[in-house]
Amino acid sequence: MIRVLLADDHSIVRAGLRRLLEDAGDMEVVEAADGRQALRLARENPPDVAVMDISMPGLDGLEAIQRLKEQQPDLPVLVLTMHEEEQYVVRCLAAGARGYLTKRSAPEQLVNALRKVLAGGRFLSDEV
Repeated sequence: MIRVLLADDHSIVRAGLRRLLEDAGDMEVVEAADGRQALRLARENPPDVAVMDISMPGLDGLEAIQRLKEQQPDLPVLVLTMHEEEQYVVRCLAAGARGYLTKRSAPEQLVNALRKVLAGGRFLSDEV
């Protein structure tokens, strides 16, 4: 079973993403509402992969990615965000993310992107 840490500050978005991931059949999802909670959950029970939003209250996704990578340098991180601007893509990849997917992407791309970064590859959505 693939353990996925999902961090997004919108509960309805997390619920939908959880459904998409768990419907893949081999994933279990742990949810975090912000970057601080994501870091705590990752320390308590390290995930196989993390899916992070950028815009979250308190500790944002960019800082959370940097700290997650300090805790678990080999942790694959996929950014899932509304931001399509190049500056965000560059900053997230520099922080250690292996993939960048926008929330405008087709739902099936999430599972494909997650599997690709988990296998050591990179993924960039068509929008960026």
